[in-house]
Amino acid sequence: MGLHLGVDVGTQGTKALVYDPEVGAVVGRGGRSYGLIEGLAPGACEQDPATWVEAVRESVREALAGLDASAVAGVGVSGQQHGFVALDEALEVIRPAKLWCDTETAPEAEELSQLTGVPTPAGFTASKILWLKRHEPASFARLAHVLLPHDYINLVLTGELAMECGDASGTGFFDPVERAFSSARMSAIDDSLEGWLPELIGPDVAVGGLREEWAEAWGVPSGIPVSPGSGDNMMSAIGSGAVRPGVMVMSLGTSGTLFAQAEAPVIDPAGEIAPFCDATGHWMPLLCTLNCTTATEEVRAGTGLDHRALTEAAREVPPGCGGVSFLPFLAGERTPDWPHATGALLGLREGSLRPGLLFRAAMEGATFALAAGAERLKKLGVAADELMLVGGGSKNSLWREVVADVTGLRVRLPKEAESAALGGALQSLALAAKEPLVEALRSVPVPLEEEAIEPSDAARGRYDEALARHTERAAQLFG
Repeated sequence: MGLHLGVDVGTQGTKALVYDPEVGAVVGRGGRSYGLIEGLAPGACEQDPATWVEAVRESVREALAGLDASAVAGVGVSGQQHGFVALDEALEVIRPAKLWCDTETAPEAEELSQLTGVPTPAGFTASKILWLKRHEPASFARLAHVLLPHDYINLVLTGELAMECGDASGTGFFDPVERAFSSARMSAIDDSLEGWLPELIGPDVAVGGLREEWAEAWGVPSGIPVSPGSGDNMMSAIGSGAVRPGVMVMSLGTSGTLFAQAEAPVIDPAGEIAPFCDATGHWMPLLCTLNCTTATEEVRAGTGLDHRALTEAAREVPPGCGGVSFLPFLAGERTPDWPHATGALLGLREGSLRPGLLFRAAMEGATFALAAGAERLKKLGVAADELMLVGGGSKNSLWREVVADVTGLRVRLPKEAESAALGGALQSLALAAKEPLVEALRSVPVPLEEEAIEPSDAARGRYDEALARHTERAAQLFG
């Protein structure tokens, strides 16, 4: 079966790992960190795709150190969703990529929502293309290919242009029911857009073979298959075992996400739940917030205390924080669709500005929107019996308890924290099995931490009140 490489190209860095199916474990890992381009206009969040390419090169080289690289049998790539990589006719990058967290395109998003009748958050790719057309006509005149971040890495690795339904469903001009691009939504942006998009491929079709230059750089066999890959949430679903109905995944990262696998499209009339496809040929309704660990990191930076000290202090604060609400909209917000919202602390009384209370209030505020998403998914027919918790915030034991108590679900933790990178490796492994992808993935056990976190009924009552208060206050300010 060989070794399989998984690569996750994220907002804060790139992670790579090597999975050995013979022992059922990750046997090598590497990574490189980077940041956003500085000095841009308010709301603009951009990165140079060349940064990703170099990070992939070095991360994989580090992951393979000390291993028999000649045993690598395939590669799978995960990438941050919604980013817009603009290429010219020669496949050269025209300008830095606008990212999922970019809210500079909010006016274009609002216009597209009105034109198409389909909610289009500012984070989606659609608004970024229209923004380029309006604000950088010289760059737009050169546009010949539209790719998403993971598609661009696949192009660099294989020389092939392709896109798959999971990542494509986060563009804002994809019909998840038909699993095809929507002509009407594309025309609302530009009549030429359809010709700039690559071919859509299925979940069990390789993009192509690894190019010779990459094989030489890593010491792996030339031509090994590069699987379709997908957006980071779709790949995290694979890496955390959410490849069957009944399992929800909550990611506590820079952004917060909540999603589950569904056997049929899930369309939310309110537009709160994105009707995405997954990376296995099924569907993956998803809620995303722009602010999650950004809120807790703001408290850490502001107090000068480390996570351990803040967590110990936060444990002394009762659920609901005595009526204090931390609205964590530090970067605007995607769900609800409030790109111009700001963070706020409400309900303060004498003694409220204690580090522990602020830290717990930030945790709760970041969790409440995700918990509301879980309730919304249930109303739309997507039930869950357990919740897999991933992302940097999942390392905090108190935050795990908060999530269990707020959602009322049993919380489990995958042993592998880099679930999106692992998803890339497992997708590659499943593709090599030459059987239906979802069946191959369901046959691969994802190791979980032994201890599950059970919700507390007593705390749940307090959180119901705090969530209602949080929702009402947020609506009064921004709704």
